[in-house]
Amino acid sequence: MVKIAELKRLEQGGRTIEEFVQEFRRVMRGSGYEERILVEEFKQGMNGTIHQRLMESEQQLSSIEQWYDRTIALDRN
Repeated sequence: MVKIAELKRLEQGGRTIEEFVQEFRRVMRGSGYEERILVEEFKQGMNGTIHQRLMESEQQLSSIEQWYDRTIALDRN
């Protein structure tokens, strides 16, 4: 239950997306969340700029790993 609460509070804030991904990965372990819920929590925690760019993208992302990879690539550009 603590992991779920921590995951829901997690936000990117002033960190890079890579730092946020690393923290999100650490917190999600042991949460018991299924993939779809993890993606939703991840989207909620990331900053608006990257989130907006992802939503405008035509590429469909389904797995949490795809979200990590795509957000890191966008942040580097």
